[in-house]
Amino acid sequence: MTLLIIAITAVALVSVLSGLDKGVQRLSMVNMALAFILMTFVIIVGPTLLIAKGFFSNIGSYLEYLPALSMPFGREDANYSQGWSAVYWAWWISWSPFVGMFIARVSRGRTVREFLISVMLVPTVVSILWMTAFGETAIHQQLDSGFQGVQNAALELKLFVMLDQLPLATITSVGVILVIMFFVTSSGSGSLVIDSLTAGGKTDASVSQRAAPALVFLPVLLQDRRCRLVG
Repeated sequence: MTLLIIAITAVALVSVLSGLDKGVQRLSMVNMALAFILMTFVIIVGPTLLIAKGFFSNIGSYLEYLPALSMPFGREDANYSQGWSAVYWAWWISWSPFVGMFIARVSRGRTVREFLISVMLVPTVVSILWMTAFGETAIHQQLDSGFQGVQNAALELKLFVMLDQLPLATITSVGVILVIMFFVTSSGSGSLVIDSLTAGGKTDASVSQRAAPALVFLPVLLQDRRCRLVG
């Protein structure tokens, strides 16, 4: 685990030192390409028709239940309000300065319409498609095939157990690489924001100042993910 953290931190450090356009942007593009390949693979070899139907029904459910689920306090389901919404509200509030500043920086020169479409509409639709593809596939494996592996697997292994049941199980390696890339891109964007804050808003800070946040941010990020998985 220590060697893995060191290796991932080194990749994140290189991306941060390369800057926003040459480093973080290129890694983000690779990240999105891998995610698209993996999702497309699951849609094609998985229950394609079920995923297609579920996608549209899930959009309707999202619009229908979002207002009620956005205000969970006072609900009878204490597990939802205390173990899900409240926790994620606090988690996202703690991340909002980093995410907000990073989005503002990469959105410079965009119109309000482009900003709303790129930051709110497209990510929401893609997230619903992503959750539908992997969720419907796992549910199909359990209900139609009687496979209980996903349900019984540890939380951090459920994705790989599900992928292992699909043709070309070696595609699981793409999933591992994708998880690593998510950590690297999160670390890179967070490090750039911290660098900008410590430099008083400057985007051309010294190499040593840009390197410092990257060396600290990723181990903290990995520990945060581990605590949330264990908790």
